[in-house]
Amino acid sequence: MSTIRFLAQELYRLTRRVEELENALKGAPFADRARLEAELRQTRQELEHYRQLLAAKKEKPAV
Repeated sequence: MSTIRFLAQELYRLTRRVEELENALKGAPFADRARLEAELRQTRQELEHYRQLLAAKKEKPAV
């Protein structure tokens, strides 16, 4: 599997996870909010990390 394809798949998976967590957070009881917010923050950081990695892979070297 190519690196770019792997990064794209991870981006898709993390994007979906962020959406799931955001939806869960909307109706979450107060006791669960802190855990969900922490997981959402961590997932967003991972998502941004993979975005940066993919952008770096897609950049063409200067000739």
